[in-house]
Amino acid sequence: MTTGVRRRMGVEERRQQLIGVALELFSRRSPDDVSIDEIASAAGISRPLVYHYFPGKLSLYEAALKRAAEDLAGRFVEPHEGPLGARLLRVMRRYFDFVDEHGPGFSALMRGGPAVGSSATNALIDSVRQAAYDQILVHLGVIDPPARLELVIRSWVSLAESTALIWLDGRDIPRAELEIQLVHDFAALAAVSAAYDEEMSTLLRGMLKEEPADGPFTDLLNRLIALAS
Repeated sequence: MTTGVRRRMGVEERRQQLIGVALELFSRRSPDDVSIDEIASAAGISRPLVYHYFPGKLSLYEAALKRAAEDLAGRFVEPHEGPLGARLLRVMRRYFDFVDEHGPGFSALMRGGPAVGSSATNALIDSVRQAAYDQILVHLGVIDPPARLELVIRSWVSLAESTALIWLDGRDIPRAELEIQLVHDFAALAAVSAAYDEEMSTLLRGMLKEEPADGPFTDLLNRLIALAS
């Protein structure tokens, strides 16, 4: 029989441990279905000690959501080198990595959960959307976006969210197909807008100019040409 002294965690270290444990549980099941007792047990501490660090499950959920939101926002960060289509495809792969890893929590966040509707939660969701929007602007090299471009990017970010939620329901469509489809969707949204606006038309030409023969934007063009023939 061996004995040992359990190291006492500092306040912030314990808080971060509980956030990590909660995020792991929320990633496997809806936060509504995870109890404080389960979180305490997984962390190896008592239920009252959880309340010592967090007033309740809502505050712990919000803290876990903040960490997840920062992680998700980071998935949109991509080196600004190479064709735009290839960059967007890498972003979508990392985005779906997150969705795959945190399915129930992602679904609960977007569809309704214990913290949904709170000002803190709404601010976190908006921060992820804004981070995605800002990153796309940087990739396009645009500082002062016209109204139509803002509409295209924000519509595309919303489309990525809804596509991920539908995929989580049954995973009926192969994930890799959805990742490339979302890149095609971005080009398609930009093309429709370019048909109405010269500024968007110039921007689209710039996107396509750097596209290689085997790039996702070229793939979309070839598919459309095949449909029209």
